[in-house]
Amino acid sequence: MDVFEAIAARRSVRRYKPEPIPEESIGRIMEAARLAPSAGNRQPWRFVVTKDPGVRRVIARAANNQDFVGRAPAVITVLGDPEVSERWHMRDPMIAAEHMALQAVEEGLGTCWIGAFDEAEVKRVLKIPDKLRVVCLLPVGKPAEVPAGKPRRPMTELFFKDTYGNPYITHSTTSGTEGL
Repeated sequence: MDVFEAIAARRSVRRYKPEPIPEESIGRIMEAARLAPSAGNRQPWRFVVTKDPGVRRVIARAANNQDFVGRAPAVITVLGDPEVSERWHMRDPMIAAEHMALQAVEEGLGTCWIGAFDEAEVKRVLKIPDKLRVVCLLPVGKPAEVPAGKPRRPMTELFFKDTYGNPYITHSTTSGTEGL
C-alpha cells in the first residue's frame, strides 16, 4: 500500500474486533509518530498506550461516554508539552497522531480521532503530569466494520491558483464529491 492508498482507505472506525493488536504493529505505529515532523524538531509530544480493559473503560467515560473508545484493544493518548514548545505543543502532536492513523491503516487497523473528552479526568486516570496537555485520544484496533467514505468538497472549492477564488484546475482534478 502506498501513502495515497492509506490516505484514501483511512476511516473513523467506531467498531472494533476484540482481538489484541500485535506488538509489532503497535511498535510501527509508535515509530510513525516518533518520525513525524515538528517545528524546530522540538518533538513536543508524549504518548500513553493503554491496553488495560478497565482503564480503557474509564477513558471511554471521560470521553463523553463514547463506549466504543473503551472497546478498542488499545487507546493512544496523545500529549503535548508546552515547556518543549509553547507555541506548537498542540499542533505538532496532531501531525504525529495522523502519522499513527495512517500507519494503522497500513497495519490493517482502524482508528478514530477523539477530541471530545474531560482532560482533567483523562490526566487523573493516566497519571499524566499537570504540565502536559491532552491533544486527542486515538482508539486503535481491527475494524469490525469499515464505514463508507464521506462526501468531500470539490477540489475547485478548496484549491486556488495564485489568488484566492481562482480555482486551481489540473487534468487530474475530479469533482471531489466522492467519498475517499
